[in-house]
Amino acid sequence: MPLFAALLVLAAAPVAAPSTLAPAARMARPPARRRGISVRIPDAAPSIALPPVEGPADPRRPLVVIDAGHGGHDPGASNAELGLREKDLTLAIAQAIRDELLKTGRIRVALTRNDDRFLVLQERYGIARQLGARLFISVHADAAETPTARGATVYTLSDVASDREAARLAARENRSDIIGGVDLAGASSSVSNILIDLTQRETMDTSSRFADLLHREAVAHFPFRDPPHRFASLVVLKSPDTPSVLFEAGYISNAEDARWLATRDGRLQIAKGVAAAISVHFARQSIGR
Repeated sequence: MPLFAALLVLAAAPVAAPSTLAPAARMARPPARRRGISVRIPDAAPSIALPPVEGPADPRRPLVVIDAGHGGHDPGASNAELGLREKDLTLAIAQAIRDELLKTGRIRVALTRNDDRFLVLQERYGIARQLGARLFISVHADAAETPTARGATVYTLSDVASDREAARLAARENRSDIIGGVDLAGASSSVSNILIDLTQRETMDTSSRFADLLHREAVAHFPFRDPPHRFASLVVLKSPDTPSVLFEAGYISNAEDARWLATRDGRLQIAKGVAAAISVHFARQSIGR
């Protein structure tokens, strides 16, 4: 029986009739032991100011939250030769996607950050949940040991990585909250496991369908790595009720990818591809597909 239901049953139980024993006998009897259950509730994450929602004023319009990965004292990956940092590229790409979505006039958009600031991973998807977003996209620019790796990739949540590279990415991105050995998120591994368990199967299925749709709609605008859709245990995707993907727009460690990501035209092509997928995604939902 759920804990709250059990408490309600106990509260509603009839009060026992007064004992008929003599006062001395009643005093000799040891008091009944009370039984209870102690549940450790994780501390609430510090509240942060929610970002503005842009687009149509109609709250019935779907809301997408775009998360520019990294920021502040966390630069993410970098390309020293070209002087590029992941946190700068992700912000520029997120802003380009926002602008392209707003052109449709049918979709509301919010950015988790619109400047160079640091957010812990739970705050990022927490913003999407508090705003009631119907889709969450975390934008990144990957780095690989080999400089020849290039192309976009879409990740969705799984407690088991789909391949060695997905496991490496999860390990690197999940450490974004740890700076100088200090865990800034304040959440234990047991809490992370609870979040995975709470993730609804329907939400994960919706996320996977959108990831496949993103590849289908965007491949005409920019190249993807094979396989384009991968699975990893990424903290930023662990919202239990918001379909979420992590979108690696390309490899900052690859000179060709990095130069393209740094151009206005490159970011525009990314924005067009992502916006097309989002439009189709919500159009399908509106007709019940």
